[in-house]
Amino acid sequence: MPNRTLPTRLDQARPYALGAFRIVVGLLFACHGAASLFGILGGMGGSGATVPAGAWPGWYAAVIQLVGGGLVLLGLGTRSAAFIASGSMAYAYFSVHQPEGLFPLQNGGEASALFCWALLLLVFTGPGALALDRVLTARGAAGQEEPEKRKPASPVAA
Repeated sequence: MPNRTLPTRLDQARPYALGAFRIVVGLLFACHGAASLFGILGGMGGSGATVPAGAWPGWYAAVIQLVGGGLVLLGLGTRSAAFIASGSMAYAYFSVHQPEGLFPLQNGGEASALFCWALLLLVFTGPGALALDRVLTARGAAGQEEPEKRKPASPVAA
């Protein structure tokens, strides 16, 4: 039996750890959107309230959180969904939190900053294991047959 070092074992588990990270981040992000849109899980800011439909920027942020978080959770279009969601959190941090203080601990922007960076990481790493994108891509590739190679046209004798 070959001697397997800890780094080797950890490297083999990387796709699954990344997939678990994506699932947790997506679930937590979607929960924020659901709370703001539907008043569940304590509602907006823990008050039980919902954000008014169409209100800028809160309602749009909640929709991005719910839809983007759901897509990240499932691993569907992960990179695109994470990019848009990360941008929305950067906007939230710099427009809402940062004017209240320089550091996230001072201005209450820890969640926005963490979500922004966690989602940006997924843009660069991709979804990892257990993503629906991989299942759909594999299924689509298996269903396609290789196109027949065309024979070169024979030269016409003059």
